[in-house]
Amino acid sequence: MKVNINGETKTILAVWYENNEVKLIDQRKIPESVEIFSAKNSDDVYYAIKDMVVRGAPAIGVTAAYGLAMANKNKEDMDEAIKKISSSRPTAYDLFKAVNYMKENKFLESSARRYAMEITERSKKIGEFGNELIGPGDKILTHCNAGALAVVDWGTALAPMRIAHDAGKNIFVYVDETRPRLQGAKLTAWELQQEGINYSIIADNAAGYFMHKNEIDLAIVGADRIASNGDFANKIGTYEKAVLAKVNNIPFYVAAPGSTFDFSLKSGDEIPIEERDENEVLIVNDKNLGPKEGHAKNPAFDVTPHEYVTAFITEYGIFKPEELNKLHKIIQKDLFMR
Repeated sequence: MKVNINGETKTILAVWYENNEVKLIDQRKIPESVEIFSAKNSDDVYYAIKDMVVRGAPAIGVTAAYGLAMANKNKEDMDEAIKKISSSRPTAYDLFKAVNYMKENKFLESSARRYAMEITERSKKIGEFGNELIGPGDKILTHCNAGALAVVDWGTALAPMRIAHDAGKNIFVYVDETRPRLQGAKLTAWELQQEGINYSIIADNAAGYFMHKNEIDLAIVGADRIASNGDFANKIGTYEKAVLAKVNNIPFYVAAPGSTFDFSLKSGDEIPIEERDENEVLIVNDKNLGPKEGHAKNPAFDVTPHEYVTAFITEYGIFKPEELNKLHKIIQKDLFMR
């Protein structure tokens, strides 16, 4: 992805492996600054995922893959490293997919690099298929961040937008702020600005207003885990956007690689939902938003039922929820996905 550092535009990945360290753009620092976090052992990798130095299901998976290769080189206790890294975030299925992939490939650095390369290439294919759904001048709604920062490059939900922009389609993106951590306002807006894509940040509760005014042509979001029936988990607030899109006859698409589909789950009811620290809701810039002794509930994700999904945009093509059995058969034949 393009990044402006000290007035100079550079191309950089969100996650990479260098000198036996896992390097990550520290997403907690954006948009104020671009800083690199270096993970030197499995403890650092656990912290990076848990504390959201890195976030986004595919990027978490790549970080885990590199982290296990590093732990193996460092001669760490691999059972302990696997247990630690796997416990960092429970909802993102790519994390467990990457851990299993590295187990089967003996924790080799070359295997981790192949995993990262595959995820990146598949993200670009998602963009190419998704671009077919975007018309000239379309106004697109997105929630949270599913761009290059959430993958390695290209992104999932943002990949079609990048390719549409490069094709001269003159798109406009409505960016939900995405409380409580503001991944939309901070990360997605920053990525779009780096790419020169027109956008506006909107309050999380403003999407319905713009839908009703016919200001939104389609919505594209990412996903952290997708069940076999098409129910999917994504950042909290996604469910209500999908319902609003349905009521307003607006297509609602989910962009995700095959690694995000968990066909062992029958429905979204089986997806574990991470509950994060209440202070993410209660405190902003070291100031309490409510009463000092107040409390909050802070689920990091919600589950959107499949009936609100128009289609899934994947590296294999575009599939309606009722076509996921077909997708499952394709994935089963993909040696990388086994």
